[in-house]
Amino acid sequence: MYSRSSEPVRFERDCAAVLVPQGEEVTLPAGTVGYITQALGGSYTVFVEGNLMRIHGRDADAIGKEPPAPIELPDGADDDAVEKLVWQQLRTCFDPEIPINVVDLGLVYEAVVGAHAEQPGQRRVEVKMTLTAPGCGMGDILVDDVRSKLEMIPTVAEADVDLVFDPPWNRTMMSEAARLETGMF
Repeated sequence: MYSRSSEPVRFERDCAAVLVPQGEEVTLPAGTVGYITQALGGSYTVFVEGNLMRIHGRDADAIGKEPPAPIELPDGADDDAVEKLVWQQLRTCFDPEIPINVVDLGLVYEAVVGAHAEQPGQRRVEVKMTLTAPGCGMGDILVDDVRSKLEMIPTVAEADVDLVFDPPWNRTMMSEAARLETGMF
């Protein structure tokens, strides 16, 4: 789901939010009014009182939206099926300021699915990713978003997300579609 509109919203309950780009966590009280500026990957960027705020998908009900549906995995699915879901989930992770997922931005260098050493029948996912800029205030938020979305996959007991800066990110790492979307040829 994607929206570039300025849909007005009123918070129906107190809601956790993250200031963009600072990454600072705040609570917006019930009755707060704002505008949805971006709706991607099950989370929302909302403009409130001169600030951009990120609302996690699990809190979608606070702004009158439906939380994302649970992820389903067929019984007996192998690592390849889980890896496919891992890449699908990674494509639901967005920087709140850029309407392009972390995979197409070229931020994900590696995602490896394997057996969890301490939990039989469960899996562990190891991800190496970077940021568009090392000092990005949203870095911890993006890492947490990746981790939590991967751990929503059935049989994934743990997702380890390693933030690396070598090689440094540059726009040539973006998919062609992402470069076209942003005008970065």
